[in-house]
Amino acid sequence: MKVIFLQDVKGQGKKGEIKEVSEGYARNFLFKKGLAQEATPGNLKMLEAHKKSEAKRKEQEREDAKALAKELENFTLTVKAKAGEGGRLFGGVSTKQIAEELKKANYKVDKRKIELSEPIRTLGYTNVPIKLHPEVTATVKVHVVEE
Repeated sequence: MKVIFLQDVKGQGKKGEIKEVSEGYARNFLFKKGLAQEATPGNLKMLEAHKKSEAKRKEQEREDAKALAKELENFTLTVKAKAGEGGRLFGGVSTKQIAEELKKANYKVDKRKIELSEPIRTLGYTNVPIKLHPEVTATVKVHVVEE
């Protein structure tokens, strides 16, 4: 019996896949637990429509990320920090601080998306990469000034 998986089932298939399984397994386990549905022509059309809308949504997310990346490329973020002798900072500027300053400037970016290997520990300009989407990465200039 052909079924469409509605959720991932370990050892059988992933969500959205169409697979051949035994009729007893389908009726007694998959259908009762709501893990799959029968692959009828109507259900197959619904699956195709769902896949198309999902692809359209992903494309829109990518386009939005590209637009935000373009804006961020031309933006310079100024962060104030306490500094000592020779422009050395007390502590450092972390991804959390950068995310908060971006939020104040009306850019919503999650701190986990900011790819900073270690905190910024010196005054001046630093290019900070931000992964907005798996295919889109923006670079923001962060200007650290003395408080």
